[in-house]
Amino acid sequence: MSTALYGLRENKRIGRVMRGFSSHLFLILISLIIGMPFIWMISTAFKSPQEVAIFPPIWIPERLRWDNFVVAWESAPFGRFYINSLIVTGWGVVMEVIIAALTGYAFARIEFPGRNLLFMVMLAAMMIPGQMALIPNYVTLFHLGWINKYAGIVMPHISSVFGAFLLRQAFLSMSGELFDAATIDGAGHLRSLLNLALPLARPVVATLTLYLFIAKWNDYLWPLIITNTQDMRTLPVGLVMVRSAEYNIGPEHLMAATLFVLVPVLLVFFMAQRQLIDGIAAGALKG
Repeated sequence: MSTALYGLRENKRIGRVMRGFSSHLFLILISLIIGMPFIWMISTAFKSPQEVAIFPPIWIPERLRWDNFVVAWESAPFGRFYINSLIVTGWGVVMEVIIAALTGYAFARIEFPGRNLLFMVMLAAMMIPGQMALIPNYVTLFHLGWINKYAGIVMPHISSVFGAFLLRQAFLSMSGELFDAATIDGAGHLRSLLNLALPLARPVVATLTLYLFIAKWNDYLWPLIITNTQDMRTLPVGLVMVRSAEYNIGPEHLMAATLFVLVPVLLVFFMAQRQLIDGIAAGALKG
């Protein structure tokens, strides 16, 4: 009896191990398939023109061609593109986080007539495609004289319904007794937000900041529309400029230029991906 029970348990343990092994093997294969274009891009960025033209293609170049990055960098003013992207992304992220925090706190902790209805209307705005606002925004900024200026790139996108929703959920998950105690101590709403709500919601705020950084760094359509000179272009737009000059540079240089745009985002994402996932989960605990 004991031998049969031991054998049954052993078979279950082996079954669990095999299922775990199969699951991991499947995930590894899927990861390789998804990551293959990125691996190919890195490989091509270090190849010589002759190795790029070889068929069947090779994955590992015989010698790493670092000069591809020099040629790609000199094919367009990437230094200026980096400065523009840093200014636009940094300014936009800071302003959008501030507005999202103020909005989220108001909907979570301030009682006013029609609060829930107004919040539902705000959420409904998420269903409107952003492309529908391109022409009205452009006309408005044209009359303000903000075409081809940093303000014109940043200002139309400093309000975030997603950010306000995320922070509202985080503020709602906090104990109301903490805010009551702060009120008894004489703290107003702004002080409660700065000294109580935001410190407790730090993981969610960090998650929102990272999410906005990735979105604004990769934004292409609006900077392309609102800027008309080369010295105001951002990195994604500059990359297309390099691609349009592909008859002067090879695919290896184009892949090297692509890495200029991707590396900062990848570094930020890989360093904070766990916090990104945990923060989104934490912000969705209470509705």
